[in-house]
Amino acid sequence: MSDTADAREADRALKAKHRTMWALGDYPAVARQVVAALGPALVDACAVKTGDRVLDVAAGSGNASIPAALAGGEVVASDLTPELLAVGQREAEERGATLAWQEADAEALPFEDATFDTVMSCVGVMFAPHHQVAADELVRVCRPGGTIGLLSWTPEGFIGQMFATMKPYAPPPPPGAQPPPLWGQEKHVRELLGDRVTDVEGHRRTIRVDMFGGPEEFRDFFKAAYGPTIAVYRNLADDPERTAALDTALTDLAAGALRDGGMEWEYLLLTARKNGADAG
Repeated sequence: MSDTADAREADRALKAKHRTMWALGDYPAVARQVVAALGPALVDACAVKTGDRVLDVAAGSGNASIPAALAGGEVVASDLTPELLAVGQREAEERGATLAWQEADAEALPFEDATFDTVMSCVGVMFAPHHQVAADELVRVCRPGGTIGLLSWTPEGFIGQMFATMKPYAPPPPPGAQPPPLWGQEKHVRELLGDRVTDVEGHRRTIRVDMFGGPEEFRDFFKAAYGPTIAVYRNLADDPERTAALDTALTDLAAGALRDGGMEWEYLLLTARKNGADAG
């Protein structure tokens, strides 16, 4: 088998692994109960209005897609994991939102160039393993003069620190895969988008999370509902000592972040306008 064929096969295996990981547990519960405010914040920053053609990349169960549709956008919610899209469809119907749902890889979007007025992603595209490839796709499908909006956890914020805490217990990442929280660094995202965009604005903000009564409650919720955390614990299934160590590490992390019954989770909200001279 050629090196190119080997690389393609490895990429297919990696994407299959990601698809399976995000179907574990109950990510829609995380989106609905813990971080529901993020989607509307991104939609507001992108100034989605009636008639705008909107693509939500790595949309999950529609945390940003549904608010964009309710704001009047003609929305396509795309995600690698069909189980999440199915939940999103049901939630959209319950909320009276009309939009399209399409299974798609953020690194190979099945859309023509310059199709959308707004291309956005809410803590989604940051988990695509090859950052430059994903960024190139975001730019490609956005029309000249259109908006690209990205909301990503920062490395220094709580979720970024959670990933750092889990890293020693996780299997090594595949060659070429980059850490998701890099998307929370404005410099990194500016480099990914390059001179293909103008009017870049990045703001660090926080979302207050006050649904957890204590650090153990946070840990147990994420062990049950959040795919990446579940995957790390599965990696330790035959090692009770390391499992206990991770339990302690996550509990300590949450204990250090809890203040007055809540936590502040930092994210980067970045918007940019695709260069009008670049139609590709």
